[in-house]
Amino acid sequence: MKLEERNKIIQLIEKQISEIRELKTLKCWSPQFKAWKRKTAVLLEKVFGDDSRQLRDFEKIEYSPGVVSNLTPESEFQKRYIRGLEDAEAILRSITEELLEFQGIGNPEEKSTNAVEDLERIFGRFHQVARQLRDRHEGRPTLDVNDEYDVQDLLHALLKLFFNDIRPEEATPSYAGRSARMDFLLKDEKIVVEVKKTRDSLTEKQIGDQLIQDIERYRVHPDCNHLVCFIYDPEGRIGNPRGLEADLSREEEGFKVSVYIRP
Repeated sequence: MKLEERNKIIQLIEKQISEIRELKTLKCWSPQFKAWKRKTAVLLEKVFGDDSRQLRDFEKIEYSPGVVSNLTPESEFQKRYIRGLEDAEAILRSITEELLEFQGIGNPEEKSTNAVEDLERIFGRFHQVARQLRDRHEGRPTLDVNDEYDVQDLLHALLKLFFNDIRPEEATPSYAGRSARMDFLLKDEKIVVEVKKTRDSLTEKQIGDQLIQDIERYRVHPDCNHLVCFIYDPEGRIGNPRGLEADLSREEEGFKVSVYIRP
């Protein structure tokens, strides 16, 4: 679940909570209460599923006395109705607190999917950001993206918009008799981001060969389930970028490789 979606859900639940104060001033058989109860149940079902604990807990709430007779006074119905609304408020507040508290905890596949979407967004706008940095007020110094180190520095800053634990220059296991250092490890997401920039002295074939070596090296890294390769090609030196992406991107034995050539 993305942060924006989670915040929207919390907002909708908070709206249902805010209506409880007015409901307490109404009679237990009021149509406003019936509409509120149904709308809240539908919201929880849509968000969490029809067999979710959240929905079950909400539907277990009693708003009327368990045992009634002709002699049961109306005040007893109203008292239980108020208590039921208080129980509902407690459960709904607990749900919002859980959504906030466990915001970064969830299905690893879901977290990884969201992380890849964030990376794709960064890669898609990277060239625009690099060009914007050249145009500063009064000709002030800026970052000109001329080589691979410049790409790494700018990408590192952009990664901080979405990720908390970014570990640059982590050592990799030895492959073909030598080890290397990865560019960025997103440890929580188990994603390695490898960065390259095209230049005169780096041919398309050499880039492909380097990435093949990277793939074999990261395949055995304990903190890498997904290798994401970002190739910055501002001059368009790679003749068939989509073809190279397709040739190198793969998924096998729980290890995934994704290649992005931009712009």
